[in-house]
Amino acid sequence: MYENILKSFKLINHTASITESSESHSFGDIFDLANSFLTIQAMTHKKLQKLCYYAKAWYLAINDENLVSEPFEAWVHGAVQPSLYHKYRAYGFQLIPMFTGNISQLPEEFLNFSREIFETYGEYSGDELEKINHQEFPWIKARKGLKPWQSSNEIISEDDMKTYYRSLMDNE
Repeated sequence: MYENILKSFKLINHTASITESSESHSFGDIFDLANSFLTIQAMTHKKLQKLCYYAKAWYLAINDENLVSEPFEAWVHGAVQPSLYHKYRAYGFQLIPMFTGNISQLPEEFLNFSREIFETYGEYSGDELEKINHQEFPWIKARKGLKPWQSSNEIISEDDMKTYYRSLMDNE
């Protein structure tokens, strides 16, 4: 599965640009990132959440800086950004419509990176992305041994995201 993302991002070239220091830079907010994904396709809330999570996690791993500053939490159904959840929860299991606003208002970095993430994860449903997320170290660690049905608002560590996704790069 990760072969696509590694090829798509040309990570061999990117790893040379990773610095030792961690910066707290971001280009926009979580809603800009979500809208960038919604320029590609209408999708469920769960799928949008997971795509935004993967964008943040992979960007941290590749560039050693934040794409968005908002944290994700280790909820029952995987990584969730609470503000994004509250904005789109009314859609339930229905598709969130495609973004019809002014695309030029969205950061170019978001538009480009969301396309890269979508090339790897876009074929999966929200439920499939949840299953993938449940097998990954950052979410598991943040859950701290909770039962699958127990709620949690524990923040998924950005350092854990960076370390885990870099390890996937190193293993390819």
